[in-house]
Amino acid sequence: MLGRAVVSAFAKLDPRVEFRNPVMFLVWVGTAFSTVVTIAEMALGRAPGAGGLPTAFAVQIDLWLWFTLVFANFAESVAEVQGKARADSLRKMREGGKAHLRNGDTMVDVAASELKVGDEIVCETGDLIPGDGEVIEGIASVDESAITGESAPVIRESGGDRSGVTGGTRVISDRIVVRITAGPGGTFIDRMILMVENATRQKTPGEIALTILLASLTIVFLLAVATLRPLALMVAGSAKSADLLDVVTLTALLVCLVPTTIGGLLSAIGISGVSRLMRKNVMALSGKAIEAAGDIDTLLLDKTGTITLGNRRASGLVAARGVREEELIEAALLASLADDTPEGKSIVAFIGTTYRRDIKRALPEGAAFVPFTARTRMSGLDFAAAGGDPDPALAVRKGASEAIAEHVESLGGSLPGDVRAVCERIARSGGTPLAVSVGPRVLGAIHLKDIVKEGIRERFEGLHAIGIRTIMITGDNRLTAAAIAAEAGVTDFIAEARPEAKLEAIRKEQAEGHLVGMIGDGTNDAPALAQADVGVAMASGSQTAREAGNMVDFDNDPAKVIDVVEVGKQLLITRGSLTTFSIANDVDKYFAILPAVFAGIQATAGHAGPLGLLNVMGLTSPSSAILSAVIFNALIIIALIPLALKGSAFSPKEGASRLLARNLLVYGLGGIVAPFVGIKLIDLLLSAVGMV
Repeated sequence: MLGRAVVSAFAKLDPRVEFRNPVMFLVWVGTAFSTVVTIAEMALGRAPGAGGLPTAFAVQIDLWLWFTLVFANFAESVAEVQGKARADSLRKMREGGKAHLRNGDTMVDVAASELKVGDEIVCETGDLIPGDGEVIEGIASVDESAITGESAPVIRESGGDRSGVTGGTRVISDRIVVRITAGPGGTFIDRMILMVENATRQKTPGEIALTILLASLTIVFLLAVATLRPLALMVAGSAKSADLLDVVTLTALLVCLVPTTIGGLLSAIGISGVSRLMRKNVMALSGKAIEAAGDIDTLLLDKTGTITLGNRRASGLVAARGVREEELIEAALLASLADDTPEGKSIVAFIGTTYRRDIKRALPEGAAFVPFTARTRMSGLDFAAAGGDPDPALAVRKGASEAIAEHVESLGGSLPGDVRAVCERIARSGGTPLAVSVGPRVLGAIHLKDIVKEGIRERFEGLHAIGIRTIMITGDNRLTAAAIAAEAGVTDFIAEARPEAKLEAIRKEQAEGHLVGMIGDGTNDAPALAQADVGVAMASGSQTAREAGNMVDFDNDPAKVIDVVEVGKQLLITRGSLTTFSIANDVDKYFAILPAVFAGIQATAGHAGPLGLLNVMGLTSPSSAILSAVIFNALIIIALIPLALKGSAFSPKEGASRLLARNLLVYGLGGIVAPFVGIKLIDLLLSAVGMV
């Protein structure tokens, strides 16, 4: 991998490639011109030391200037090669393969590359899904480990929000019919390949702004350096002093003063941000999305799956006054036996383990299961009367307390005050109460508890410390929402939210000047994902949601949005830290080169001139000062490549103020101290080996 990066670094010396980076292109122009001048002087037979700088010294300067360019290219090449290694493995997934195209009542085998949007293909056990699409028929277990790294298979079925499939995954059981939704070149694997190879990576707004700033500084330094020779001729009044400012010296001075460190590493920082996100199994559809993730100050989070584990679990039964606990247990069990929802299964499991019941899954004779619906908000069993019709007096129900109250009132009963109080207490504690009834009688309540994810509060505290607000959105009532919000430590919450509430909340926050991030997977999340500044869609979700977001999470973990924010923050902090370090470096190089070069002006016998007092490093000679600074300028780029690729250390727990103070100390003060030490050590080494 390093070998490929080295070859690529030399290939990038092409001026057409260097032109994309204004700072490094100026370095390339200066280096090329200096090299031509040196070669011309050697061809003319100019003897070393015969006026001006020795030819051998000029050759060393030119070589190190070229090394500066190569090292800067190497930083970008390493980042690209890492991405291309990932791209090669992805490319193997899409190569070759056949698809079973459904053509009316017949099936035709065609090459996967020939599939078009709208084609319907049949995938059976063992088949590789040839392209992105939506399941329109059937249900199957799908192995997505090639993309997500997760070995456990997932269920994909027609309808709902779990119908999306990704090309390159494999069906491991059953049969599905898939409608292709992306043509060749537009699949998720294709887009991943393009992103990691940097083939379509455009500069982000932050990169563009920083590039303009660096270009402006470069022009200022260029003008300053261009005026030095005539100024030196005018002030010095001696040929000896002027000769030190020949083309090679002026080029070396320019390269050392312009911000080459950050100029050479800027592209690598951006590419590595994409790679770091890919290692977390999140694909950014643009570099701009990662940068926006570092700038967002408001996170909109679904309660279920993001803050809580997703499935509420039964944690207790409370019988109504005058009702035997055994009667409540029996009714709750009957209402849940055929309930396949996570809540229903947890009630059965809770009764079995807590009350040591040997539970038989078969329904009693004559019983018919009544499933939960969003309209009725309850489920249970109906028992037939003598004539075969359901007998309301025998109906067993469990559901929201308000729904059960309406149900029993329709049968002539009422919700007891003690059960209503129990339900309110459960809601205030952050749980979800379900009332249980048989006919017109309410027997008690079931306590369903939302389990807040371990460590989520600490992660929120870290985000709050760096100025990010967290807003939980849930369909729960305000009491339940308030309790969970307090336990999780979010900044605010939106309770009893309708599907369109997310979009309204995002627009409201953006109207107040906030940048908003959110995560979603359903078709109803698509408008909000498209509106959010950072919209993370889950790969298992609908095709509409995946197309609306600007990132895709292949782990299908709603809490991943927090990781996305941290990667974005790390990218911005790394860029800022290295920019600070690069500019601080220039101060040292100024003190290294200029005093040494101009020390001879107005010098007397045995004493340096007035500017010699600024030679605080005590460098051996002007030649040593120039060469030492140029060598340090090249080597520091290589030394900082690991930091550019890995990212600056970042922990949200530090807080914004502490983080700023630490980085100013490490990269600001460190950027001043390190070159003083490094240039002096190189000067001593050069003098010891007699290279100057």
